[in-house]
Amino acid sequence: MTWQGLRPGDPVLIADTRMRGATWTFRAHVRNDRTGAEWVEVVGGRAGDRTVRSFDTARVYAVTARSGRAGAAPAGELPLADAPQLPFG
Repeated sequence: MTWQGLRPGDPVLIADTRMRGATWTFRAHVRNDRTGAEWVEVVGGRAGDRTVRSFDTARVYAVTARSGRAGAAPAGELPLADAPQLPFG
């Protein structure tokens, strides 16, 4: 299962988590067909954690060379919901 160019296990940044040093990997994109609600499930947290969490799609960002600190939206970047990461080649 992919979403916006992500595959399970790909690293992502989550904006506004208030968790210093947290790291996250993409698990799944979920859509409730009845209500239209969407969210992204990720795995991670602080060092050593493997917690599954759900976040609004607007808080999920790609990890890039220009990515800022964990827990903050990368300056000048759009969330994956608005700017999918498309594979090249």
